[in-house]
Amino acid sequence: MTHFSILDLSPITEGSNPGTALANSLDLIQHAEKWGYKRYWVAEHHNMIGIASAATAVVIGHLAGGTSAIRVGAGGIMLPNHAPLVIAEQFGTLASLYPGRIDLGLGRAPGTDQITAHALRRSLTGNVDDFPRDVVELQHYFKEKEPGQRVTAVPGAGTNVPLWILGSSLFGAQLAGMLGLPFAFASHFAPGMLTQATEVYREHFKPSEQLQAPYLMLGFNVCAADTTEEADYLRSSSMLSLLSMRTGAPRQLPPPVENLRDTLSKQELHILDNTPRCAAFGDVNEIKEGMAAFIKEHNADELILASSVFDHQARLRSYEITMEAAQQLS
Repeated sequence: MTHFSILDLSPITEGSNPGTALANSLDLIQHAEKWGYKRYWVAEHHNMIGIASAATAVVIGHLAGGTSAIRVGAGGIMLPNHAPLVIAEQFGTLASLYPGRIDLGLGRAPGTDQITAHALRRSLTGNVDDFPRDVVELQHYFKEKEPGQRVTAVPGAGTNVPLWILGSSLFGAQLAGMLGLPFAFASHFAPGMLTQATEVYREHFKPSEQLQAPYLMLGFNVCAADTTEEADYLRSSSMLSLLSMRTGAPRQLPPPVENLRDTLSKQELHILDNTPRCAAFGDVNEIKEGMAAFIKEHNADELILASSVFDHQARLRSYEITMEAAQQLS
């Protein structure tokens, strides 16, 4: 049985503000809990004018506090930006406040540009070799305190917050397998190495205290509406956002436009037509067929769904229809 979850970047739409974005995230997770989604993750990004979830642990507390059962977590925390002890204390606090509901996904990218990364860390002397060591150190802080242990995460020790490895390459796949952790692949925006990464993860998996068999979560984009025509109109916002990112000028999520392709240059059409997609768009049947084919091809244990829709009510409807499609797959 495949599970379905939500990835929310707390989008700041054009003409809006972070407060509205975070209020919308709370409204969305409350609906998601009612609809039956398994978990709800927010991600760490910095210096991004269209994303309100930079203080990720704070946002998770906001969301968990407004719900009662759905799992809430980070998809993810960019560990190179932080000392493992600080993350252990933050998520140990969350796990103490909301026991059994907190996930911690970990990535090794900065989640921003190099200048902002320097502002975050004050030093860029670390390298990718630090990430596996930091993950193991973080695991240690979540275990029960050992005799003679001089540094303890309080809160944190004994909470056993479940860790996930996030990635878009073979590095994360291999590390997740070797450590016996669940693996979340960012196929929703970087699908190039999806097939190879899933094979590497499964081949390298070693059972651990946390996980006895491989568990694979895949990112998947959706834009669902009551009609195909409405979905095509709504997804123009995400297409415009993608073009902005690819041309080096990220922006707040723009409103949708009619007949978008008719307004684009040849270069912009080339970018859209040559960007691999792990996605489904359309009405409930099209969403069901798209997800079913993707799950079958990659044998996914869970899909984490991203839906970039400008209007909040239309975004709620997109996720509601997607869950209707998911339930038909069961």
